[in-house]
Amino acid sequence: MKKKFKMEDLDCANCAAKMEDLIRKIDGVNEVSISFLAQKLTIDADDARFDEIMKEVQAACAKIDEECKVIL
Repeated sequence: MKKKFKMEDLDCANCAAKMEDLIRKIDGVNEVSISFLAQKLTIDADDARFDEIMKEVQAACAKIDEECKVIL
C-alpha cells in the first residue's frame, strides 16, 4: 500500500535523510521518501501490517527530531 502523509515541524533536509534511512530498515517497508520542502512522507509498505509499521515510522522520526510529527 502506498500512502502520503503530512509532516509537521521537520527542521532540515539532513534530518529527513536520516529519517528515510531509519524507516527503510523497518520490516515491511518497501519504499520511502521524505520531502523536506513539501513536508511530506511517501511510504509503500506491507498492507497487512500498515498501521503497525506507521507506529514504528513515527517512533523513528521522533528519534531523529523529537518535535517532528507524522500526521496520520
